[in-house]
Amino acid sequence: MNKKTAWVVIVLFFAILIGLLIVSYVVSNLGPREVKIAANAYLEIQLNGRLEEYVSSTSLSNVLEGRAISLFDTWMNLRKAAVDPRIKAVVLKFGLLDADWAKIEELRQAVLEFRKSGKPVISYFEESPEADKEYYLATASDRILIHPLGWLGVNGLSSYVLFFKTALTNLGIKAEFEHIAEYKTAYNQFTEDGFTPAHREMMESIYQDIFDHYYRQLATARKKSPEEMRSLIDQGYFQGKETVTAGLVDALAYEDQWLDHMNLKGVSRLQKISNEKYATVAPASVGLDGGKKIAMIFASGTIISGEEQTLALGSETVARWLRAAVKDDSIRAIVVRVDSPGGSAVGSDVIYHELIEARKQKPVIISMSGLAGSGGYWLALGGQEIIAQPQTLTGSIGVIAGKFSFGQLLAKLGIKAEKIIIGREADAFSVYREFSPQEKEMLRHQLNSTYQEFLARVAAARNLTVEEVDRIGQGRVWTGKQALELHLIDRLGGYTEAIEAAKKLAGIRPEEKVKMVIWPKKRSWLDIILGREKGTISLDETAQLLPSLRTCVNYSSQPRVWSLMPGSWLP
Repeated sequence: MNKKTAWVVIVLFFAILIGLLIVSYVVSNLGPREVKIAANAYLEIQLNGRLEEYVSSTSLSNVLEGRAISLFDTWMNLRKAAVDPRIKAVVLKFGLLDADWAKIEELRQAVLEFRKSGKPVISYFEESPEADKEYYLATASDRILIHPLGWLGVNGLSSYVLFFKTALTNLGIKAEFEHIAEYKTAYNQFTEDGFTPAHREMMESIYQDIFDHYYRQLATARKKSPEEMRSLIDQGYFQGKETVTAGLVDALAYEDQWLDHMNLKGVSRLQKISNEKYATVAPASVGLDGGKKIAMIFASGTIISGEEQTLALGSETVARWLRAAVKDDSIRAIVVRVDSPGGSAVGSDVIYHELIEARKQKPVIISMSGLAGSGGYWLALGGQEIIAQPQTLTGSIGVIAGKFSFGQLLAKLGIKAEKIIIGREADAFSVYREFSPQEKEMLRHQLNSTYQEFLARVAAARNLTVEEVDRIGQGRVWTGKQALELHLIDRLGGYTEAIEAAKKLAGIRPEEKVKMVIWPKKRSWLDIILGREKGTISLDETAQLLPSLRTCVNYSSQPRVWSLMPGSWLP
């Protein structure tokens, strides 16, 4: 590249950067805050793609996997639409929805609550051959419609779990993980050739509990006996008229026929407003979100020590949010929404400690989403009350640690690793060799120490003996419904119940409105590009994107005790 070309490239770079700054300023400060909504409108919620707890920004995962649906924003939209006189109806348009059962339950309860407004809810399918979760949500609506040629699959729950031990052995890779105890199966896919009895028992128990709740709720919603609904699920697949004949769907229809099924007197035309656009409508503009303040802190992702990274939840980041909520005198209570499979035991304990400190000043309620087990459950013990959905996966009171060793693989490839060691255990967690028997014993000792601390924390928080916790611990994952029976949580519910509990402990009357103060704060694409937060602009965050990913990889490869749930087989 010659000198002239280099100068052209530099000038273009700064011209684009300045252009982004100008656009960012215009959008953030001069652009319209809310969209205009017609006097007769309906809210269309497209349920296609990933349903995430809270979408605070256009994240890397959104770029790689497509835009996510924010559960919290959708929940809030349904609350707003119920009291907004411009919104006459809601349409749930289903595609392939990627969500766990607890988030589906949260949204289903929100739809049922919206229906109390007297406004109709229509669910619409075109073709959904694997639609158990989607159909479960749809049964909360007034009417379910399907395309005349549509295919609907309501066929139950299933899971295949892949085990890689033999494949790794053939490659020359050995997974060396110690765990407490037999149900702590987070790495069993790499250390076993198939299910252990405990692994299978736990999986079957979880799936059966979720399925029993699922099909009984379907039966109630569709006015059938549980036996009739179970028979339909065993049949599995229905097309067009068969869905109506079976009583799973109310009518066949095209999209332009939705209005005919809404039973809206005197309304001949409705204008659509999308879920994303309606999210820009301020709750206060429709009479919500006023009065005293309650903080809502979202703790989502695998837990690591330190600051939040691109793919992980940092303990120091959450601690900072909690301290900010405590320091703000206008905030009366704190709700922490946990959606985490756990992670670092130390990181989890840092958040737990900060919650204990926060509750000395203000009420702290824990609301569990899809996952709140292992380290996610550990931190939840810091709240005064724990609320979860029936399908939340929680518990997993246990610990795990270890490494993958690649020595044999390198030997097969003709790669030799020479070592220099000062300190007998300096290379204990090296990937170039296997653990010695003494090192395995040392690792088990460390794990047992952490496990005993975990048991003690649970026993103290839940008013149980250590022996009782150990019996229901052992790394076992429980559903929210099972956890309630075992006294690991206080009651079942979601956002609404958590806010009600926070109001009660804060001395706020049930009928009083409250304003939600959210952490993390929402940021746009340009905020991320420019590293902008709270009105400041820098280029640091963009420059730190790849280092952030590298930090996550390095963090997970370092020796540490993990309090982590199994993941790939979870329903």
